[in-house]
Amino acid sequence: QVQLVESGGGSVQAGGALSLDCAVSGLTVDRLTLAWFRQTPGKERELVTAWTRGTGGQSTYADFVKGRFRPSKDFSKNSLRLHALNLQPEDTAEYYCAASEQSGLGLNVHDYKYWGRGTQVSVLA
Repeated sequence: QVQLVESGGGSVQAGGALSLDCAVSGLTVDRLTLAWFRQTPGKERELVTAWTRGTGGQSTYADFVKGRFRPSKDFSKNSLRLHALNLQPEDTAEYYCAASEQSGLGLNVHDYKYWGRGTQVSVLA
């Protein structure tokens, strides 16, 4: 059973940066397609970035984070990190780590079987 635990959320001033971590257990990260989603109250969960399984893999980013957010895999820690730069108030959300054993680059919540409980990011204007 794959388990995901997010950490690293918090409050930051606009223009600041955070690094979110997703600790993975049950399978190694090279065997999983991994993603970060985010959700605000009353809205659907939306994709931030996704990265297919393997030591290399293919990645995709939502338009609203291109050039500001970047994922990285840490094979020694078996984790996925999201580096978030130049954060803006509209980035305020609960951020979730998701995983799938499928090889495709899933873009929707239904493409992922495993989910963490989330970590809150608040960006102050």
